Formats: sequence, structure tokens, C-alpha cells
Amino acid sequence: MHNYLQSANRTIRMEADAVSQQAQHLDDNFITACELIMNCQGRVVVTGMGKSGHIGNKIAATLASTGTPAFFVHPGEASHGDLGMITRGDAVLALSNSGETSEVTTLLPLLKRLAVPLISMTGAKDSTLARFSNAHLWIDIQQEACPLDLAPTSSTTATLVMGDALAIALLEAKGFSAEDFAFSHPGGSLGRRLLLKVSDVMHSGARLPLVKSGSGLQEVLLEITQKGLGMTGVINEAGQLIGIYTDGDLRRTLDQGLDIHQAIVNDVMTVNPVTVHEEQLAAEAVEVMQQKKVNALLVTDQNQQPTGALNMHDLLRAGVI
Repeated sequence: MHNYLQSANRTIRMEADAVSQQAQHLDDNFITACELIMNCQGRVVVTGMGKSGHIGNKIAATLASTGTPAFFVHPGEASHGDLGMITRGDAVLALSNSGETSEVTTLLPLLKRLAVPLISMTGAKDSTLARFSNAHLWIDIQQEACPLDLAPTSSTTATLVMGDALAIALLEAKGFSAEDFAFSHPGGSLGRRLLLKVSDVMHSGARLPLVKSGSGLQEVLLEITQKGLGMTGVINEAGQLIGIYTDGDLRRTLDQGLDIHQAIVNDVMTVNPVTVHEEQLAAEAVEVMQQKKVNALLVTDQNQQPTGALNMHDLLRAGVI
């Protein structure tokens, strides 16, 4: 029986070694590549054939999602019309392990004519593609993880890592923020966490549970039941929030043996409740709830007047948690 685990472990070790070797080859070419892209007025056009093309597609996607506009062009299609996607303001990132891939090298005179900066990633420093480039990133590996030393394995992994290194260096140089990242990913849970504000999920207007100071507990419980948030805010004559009464407070009221038909809310409410503001991120509201061990929050403005309310269920439905 074949030792599958031995093969897997050998592959992982070889590819890890190939990746770690790339740090030794970072030099002025990497700096030049970053500066060419930083000064690019258009987009980064990534190209590559075969497995290099698959890696190039991923690098283009990573660049685009981290603040560097980029897209992938298949070199074979480029020779049949798609070269029109490349404009004079762009920069080209070309991938080829040998540096001699004909579909890629065919494009070189045309790129030269467009005066487009060329960055290459190859495993051959003296290859045609490397010599033609404004910046060459050397992907040096000793051996592919494939025992035949044929199938692109270690080389593609190392190239992908070099692409990540390029993307992250550019991200940091541009001061790309988590909020910037979220704008590129509005449909995912990350985008919801980073972009959704309290105002987007809170209950407001007629749905906001509020009672006036001095209200009887019967009126308070009716407001909690009608609004369905498990709590209500208590406001003074100026409309400012002075307290909150929750389902938990009701249990404590009953434990104390108080007559709910006679008690007023001021005697049993929680004063100076924790609040959030409309412009805060919904994710921040989650953190407040977790820190204070509460399941609901009131939203107030700068004058301490309540403008909304939300609970953990609202945040769950919104996909923030």
C-alpha cells in the first residue's frame, strides 16, 4: 500500500522550503516593481499561460481586493484582440516559470510600443521575459514537489506567495484600511461587520419603546410587550434618557416582592444605561453588549435623547454576528 501521508508530508516540506527561499531574493527589483505599480495611473494587467495563468488570476484578484485595481488577461486571447484591454497608463505583470512562454513573449514588442511598464516573475534570470522587464522578480526553487520534477507545484506556490508579498507591500504603502477592504467585499460577512452602522439595524420612530418618568409598571410592561424588544427606555420631561427597564429588571422586581400594580418605573429601572450612537458600527454595538453582558441597547444622540433601540436578535438577523 502506498504511503500517502509520507507523500503529503514531503510535498508540504518541499513547498515550504521553496517559499522560504524567496525572501533571500528580495532586492531592488521588488522595490522597483512596487514603485512602478504605485505610480501607475491605470490598472495592473496580469498575464500568464497554463498554471502560471491560474496563479496570475489569483494575484490579480488579490491586488484588486487590496486597493490596487487589477485584472487578468489571457496571453493567447491578447494576441487575438484582447490586447486592446491594455492602455498606456497601465502596468503589466507577466508570469512564466521558464520566461520563454511563446504566448507571453509574443506580446513583448507590443507592450514596448505602448510604453507600458513590465514586471515579470520567472524562474530564469536570463530568460527573454526577465531581460525585457523593467523589474524582474526571481522565483528561485531547487526542485518541484512533483517527484518527476515536472508538474508545477513548488514554483506556482512560490509565485503565489510573491504575488501576496507584492499586494501587501502595496496595501501598506497606500494606507489601505479595513473599511477600504470592506468596500470591496460588501456582500460578505466581513463587509457587513465593517460597513453596517447602528442606524442601519436599529428600531426607530413608532417602533422605539419609550415611557415617561413616573409611569406605572403596568404601562411600562404594556410598552415592552407592544414593541417586542424586551425593554423600554425611560425619558424625562426634556426627552432625555434617564433609565432603562428590561425583562431582567422585571424578574428582579418580582424577586423583591414589589407590587407591580403600585410601583412606578423610577423605583425599579436601571439608571444611566449603556448606550451607543447611530454612527457607530454595528460590530461595536456587539462588543458593548458582550462587555456589559446585556442583550439590548438604546441609541442616543449628543443631547442624550433616544433615537433608536436594538437587541442581539437584530444584529444576528443583519449578519453582524
